[in-house]
Amino acid sequence: MSEKILTIGYSTLAHRVKNISPPEVNLEYEVLISIQNPENLDFTLPSNFEFKSIKSNDKGVAKSRNVVLKNTTTKYLLFADDEIVFLSDGIKSTISYLENNPDCDLVLTRAIDKNGVLRKDYSSKEENLTKFNSAKVATYEMIVRVNSARSMGVVFDEKFGAGVENYLGDEYIFITDLLKKGGKAVFLPVTIAIHPEESSGSRWGTESDLRARAQVFQRVFGRYAPFVRIAFYLKNFRKFGGLRNLAKFSIGKV
Repeated sequence: MSEKILTIGYSTLAHRVKNISPPEVNLEYEVLISIQNPENLDFTLPSNFEFKSIKSNDKGVAKSRNVVLKNTTTKYLLFADDEIVFLSDGIKSTISYLENNPDCDLVLTRAIDKNGVLRKDYSSKEENLTKFNSAKVATYEMIVRVNSARSMGVVFDEKFGAGVENYLGDEYIFITDLLKKGGKAVFLPVTIAIHPEESSGSRWGTESDLRARAQVFQRVFGRYAPFVRIAFYLKNFRKFGGLRNLAKFSIGKV
């Protein structure tokens, strides 16, 4: 049997473990599931495929992803959640790119919804990632060269992401931290996953949304964050309900 080259690393909660389906990927891989159970619920593990699992009473998806990153033993890591369906051809193409480009530490790809529609406005060509073109990243679009992340000390910032007050931005921060450490990340117009559309309960424009986004930009851009926040707000001012919150958002005091 060939040596496993890829880990598909799931981050989920105890009551959602049952939603994970066995990935159908035509290469040698293993599955690692990080299960958070802060409420100590009874739950049943899947029995229809092989996997390793790590249980904790922690809360927060960034903590869960760090558990996956720390415990991965393969060359590459693809992050996942319990709603995802992966596309084998796209994953194999991305792994081939990483194998042929050893200077590349992370590849960002595309996902579609259940109707086959791209989930966002992706580029149509290969691009090097920067602080300015990677903010809309989703974790299940990323494949990481594990040794690169470890050697640079890049992990998910546990103050961000689902499950904590700053409920977004952990993936973006991961990529920009990697770039700050001298890593290379690229976007490929390759589709690797099917994921449901965002829920109708989006927090866009709410006070909690503004506060979280302000903190993400502070974390990524430091002293230049006010200028980036102003530009971002003006670009999306209708989603934010007009200009009434611009001043507070620009200084990060929402």
